[in-house]
Amino acid sequence: MTIDRVVLAFAGTVVLASLALAQLHNPAWLWLTAFVGANMFQAAFTGFCPLAIILKRLGVRPGQAFA
Repeated sequence: MTIDRVVLAFAGTVVLASLALAQLHNPAWLWLTAFVGANMFQAAFTGFCPLAIILKRLGVRPGQAFA
């Protein structure tokens, strides 16, 4: 998997987990969903993604450019 796909999979997993936790335990877990959404929104404009930096350091291969 490439960094892009891992980031998307991780973000989706965190969103679904926080929604489940909000439903089962406490609605305050929705703040985690908001944080993930805000981070994805800013990354779309700035290109800065903390998870992508961590994954790159861990050796996950970067995405291939489309020709």
